[in-house]
Amino acid sequence: MDKLLILGAGGFGQMVKETAVSLGYGEVVFLDDAAKGADVIGKCCDYAEKHGEFQVAVAAFGNNNTRLYWTDKLLEEGYQVPAIIHPSAVISPSAVLESGCFVMQRAVVNTHSRIGRAALINSGAVVDHDSVIGYGAHVGLGSIVKSNCTIQPQKRVEPGEVIFSTRRKIEGVDSRALEDALYAFGFGPQCSYVKPFGEGHINETYAVYMPVGEGKDEPFYILQRININVFKDPGQVMDNIFGVTEFLRNVIRREGGDPDRETLSFIKTKSGESYFEDDQGQPWRCSNFIPNSVCYQMVERPEQFYQSAFSFGHFLKQLGEYPAASLHETIPHFHDTVKRFAAFRTALERDVKNRARTCRPEINFVLERKEDCGVLTSKMESGQLPLRVTHNDTKLNNILFDAETGSGLCIIDLDTIMPGIAANDFGDSIRFGASTAEEDERDLDKVHFDIHLYELYVKGYLEAAGDVLTQAERDSLPWGARLMTLECGMRFLTDYLQGDGYFKTAYPEHNLVRARTQFKLVKEMEEQFEEMCRIVQNSRIGKQ
Repeated sequence: MDKLLILGAGGFGQMVKETAVSLGYGEVVFLDDAAKGADVIGKCCDYAEKHGEFQVAVAAFGNNNTRLYWTDKLLEEGYQVPAIIHPSAVISPSAVLESGCFVMQRAVVNTHSRIGRAALINSGAVVDHDSVIGYGAHVGLGSIVKSNCTIQPQKRVEPGEVIFSTRRKIEGVDSRALEDALYAFGFGPQCSYVKPFGEGHINETYAVYMPVGEGKDEPFYILQRININVFKDPGQVMDNIFGVTEFLRNVIRREGGDPDRETLSFIKTKSGESYFEDDQGQPWRCSNFIPNSVCYQMVERPEQFYQSAFSFGHFLKQLGEYPAASLHETIPHFHDTVKRFAAFRTALERDVKNRARTCRPEINFVLERKEDCGVLTSKMESGQLPLRVTHNDTKLNNILFDAETGSGLCIIDLDTIMPGIAANDFGDSIRFGASTAEEDERDLDKVHFDIHLYELYVKGYLEAAGDVLTQAERDSLPWGARLMTLECGMRFLTDYLQGDGYFKTAYPEHNLVRARTQFKLVKEMEEQFEEMCRIVQNSRIGKQ
């Protein structure tokens, strides 16, 4: 093996020489400003002159500052400055040891830990998994650095000391709750930064970026705080999500697909829980980030709406054998339009914010359609419409599209997975995607129901769902479009009357504006209802 030049011939330097000899270095000599001996061939300042004779060198000083200073000098000069590891030390294959560090007799460096340049892990010390020892630091004899710790550069851990988990500042983290969640899922020690993600109305969502080497970071995970004002029992929400996504993974494998991209995969906390509850009682959950995918807030091209129809139809078919009745009803009566109407009447009677006077036309619009509200619920209760696993929020922006092919890739936002009927999922897609304007467009002259987009959606949905749907379900689809749009408008109007406690709002009339867009769509659907029914009747059922 190469010759080794050691700067520092004191006690620690002699330990390093013995280690180097046991590692097979053929010639080991010193530079030292005070020591004398046959193996001391000059002073430390002679390191540049000796570079022609020696290619490999280390700085073996017990003092942290001195060790780091001379290690950097050697690197600047162009020396090879290796990590010196005693043969009796135990080093994980995934550990990273930087230039000029030392791991001495019977020391242990566990999985995914990093030992900075010129750091010293002394005899018998233990650095547990996922810890970081900063450059020039010293972990003393027999000391223990527990998992997920960070020892700051040039700091000293005293002999026999036990260091418990420490936290580092993570860019983008502006609350203790978010920080606690990152550490609960095990991302704290390595996470590069987090930033808000998505445009959802309900949950607080962040993308978690992790290092991938060469100074680059990529989003690996999606971390969400679940809104317990909406989802009263987060445990039930997560039971549904884990059950459905794990079932989907097996279905996708059988179909020859990629389960890591075609369904979300949720991650449990380090303690094995399906979600983390912070000190304010707020639940957090985590899923994988799906790269090379895009999400659209509105239909930009007709093909996107067709792809969304195919995706949700396929989703229904994939879950055709899942026991829908086993799912928790996490929001009781979520798409029970009759009960939504009753909740609206209660909000109207109470009028706690004195807002009814500002929306009389919208109130009357709902009251005039009381009888319509029971059309689908009565058929479900009588058994004419079978129970399905339904998404219950089938907007275009709850699908990820493959960024390269433009095909629908993955259904997301699974909070409202529950037992329900197919017409509700179909109808929710139509009320969102077959509109010519955004959900909160103030100018109603821009808001129209696009019958051509409706026809395109029917085509894609029935092609993907195949013969899973019964004839009664097919016949119910136009009513699903009308009633889901009416129901959504009622929900916006109810929330407006109650003071905007459910949906996120940007200004005081936001929910009222949203309600108006929905009611405009309902009116136009009513005017074209016969044509909507004809389109479904004439559409072919796909065979997959």
